[in-house]
Amino acid sequence: MPQIGPYKLANPVALAPMAGVTDLPFRRLCAEMGAGLVVSEMISSNPRLRDSRKTALRSVHDAEVEPRSVQIAGSHPAELAAAAFYNVGRGAQIIDINMGCPAKKVCKKAAGSALLADEKLVRDILQAVVAAVDVPVTLKIRTGASRAERNGVTIARIAEDAGIAALSVHGRTRADKFNGQAEYDTIACIVEATDFPVFANGDIDSPEKAAAVIAATGAAGVMIGRAAQGRPWLCGQVAAHLAGEQFVEPSARDQLAILRRHLLSLHTFYGEFMGLRIARKHVGWYLQGQTACHTHRARFNQLESAAAQLEHIKHFFPTDTNEELAA
Repeated sequence: MPQIGPYKLANPVALAPMAGVTDLPFRRLCAEMGAGLVVSEMISSNPRLRDSRKTALRSVHDAEVEPRSVQIAGSHPAELAAAAFYNVGRGAQIIDINMGCPAKKVCKKAAGSALLADEKLVRDILQAVVAAVDVPVTLKIRTGASRAERNGVTIARIAEDAGIAALSVHGRTRADKFNGQAEYDTIACIVEATDFPVFANGDIDSPEKAAAVIAATGAAGVMIGRAAQGRPWLCGQVAAHLAGEQFVEPSARDQLAILRRHLLSLHTFYGEFMGLRIARKHVGWYLQGQTACHTHRARFNQLESAAAQLEHIKHFFPTDTNEELAA
């Protein structure tokens, strides 16, 4: 199993950090359903934002889900180092640095994947953060700034030399955003060129795809992002498959129970007003693939109380499922 500093993961399947998705309720659920590592939403290194409501909520950790990995983002070495130190003081056991986000609002601040174009700055940031904390530091990158500038191997070597404990690589460039298909050849080259654990990321949406990507790249593990939205059991399914165990899709009854638990935790964590609104996007992801998805989602989005949301989700599943759950 992959080792990150002193932490030996239970399995080689990590949940990718995703802003607006991997909050504490979702991380807790994915971890309990089998993810070997879960990573927090991106936290800005800007010290002026530390007391904002968004940052405060993203900084809450669950003592039962270990190791606690917190992702930070920014472009100034000293600020990132200070942010790492601050979050370790608040309970982070691993610090992850974001150099993979392609979002315009992140890249326009020369952060996220925009950093890949400046190898000297990458080195300065990594060295500063590693020196600032006594916990493992990991890094998430893309394969380069553009297809003509795939410098993922160089960045990976810089990272290893700086003392980074593990690396996750999304198989697209910054310019690609989420368009087209992920490529894994660059990830394979990174694995070949380095000795630390490398997690392959990008378009991994099934246990079979995860196994194929590991076979193609030689990666120590996989990191699953968008495919886990609405499927908190996916990481556990992938882990079971990689271990040679049989996995099954949750029944309608199980999915209803999982969704109910997820909504309850969102209402509790955020409070009813904010929890209702955040629940709407998660329910949209749970409904993907259903024939009546748009109708169900439109009706759900009109509900204005936690009790109404919890009652309404029964309509997403067969009647006998609801009777079994009620019993």
